[in-house]
This record gives sequence, C-alpha cells and structure tokens, in this order.
Amino acid sequence: MAKTIMTVDDSSSVRQMVTLTLKGEGYNVVEGVDGKDALNKLKANPVDMVITDLNMPNMDGITLIKELRALPAFKFTPIVMLTTESQANKKSEGKDAGATGWIVKPFKPAQLLQVIKKVLG
Repeated sequence: MAKTIMTVDDSSSVRQMVTLTLKGEGYNVVEGVDGKDALNKLKANPVDMVITDLNMPNMDGITLIKELRALPAFKFTPIVMLTTESQANKKSEGKDAGATGWIVKPFKPAQLLQVIKKVLG
C-alpha cells in the first residue's frame, strides 16, 4: 500500500512541484495551504510523513510541528522542513520543535526523494 505524504506550503507552485515529484514515485499526496489548514486536515486523516514550509500565513511550520508533536498520532511521524531558510538558528529551532530533517529551497526532486526514502525507511 502506498504511503501518504502531506505537503504544506503557501506557494501553489511549490506544492504542485512536490506533489508531482511524489506522485511520480507512487506516493499518495495531501496538500495543505498553511499550518492551520494542514493541522485541521491531519487531525481527521493522519499521514505517513509531513513536508512543511517554514514561513506561511495563519500558522508557520515550526508551530505546526509543535502542534503535531503534541498529538499521539504524530509523535513519531517524520516531519521534514522544506524552506528557503538555511540559517543555523532556524534549523536548531526546527529540530527543537521536532523536525526530522531540513531541505533548503530550491531543491532537486532527486534530493527530496532521497530524504523521503531515508526517513520512511
């Protein structure tokens, strides 16, 4: 059975690129337009992995990770940040919140798939 991954980004073009990349490898994909939208969708339908942007309206990626980690269903779910931020303090903040990994935009589809395969096993 194919694994399901949620991609969360306020940029529709980034969501489309991630979705296209993941569907091409056989993953099911659910999209969220920001942290709040993603949290609402994930509470109803847990997924195998979450890929989230950092800077988004309504709820940023760090807050989303903290909210998800507080839910038992997401205690061990891989959550990867996909963001333009590459500063060490932001990465540290993400790790402290519970991020599993960090990919800096722009990214290559092969790089994204490599990280996904690594964290999903």
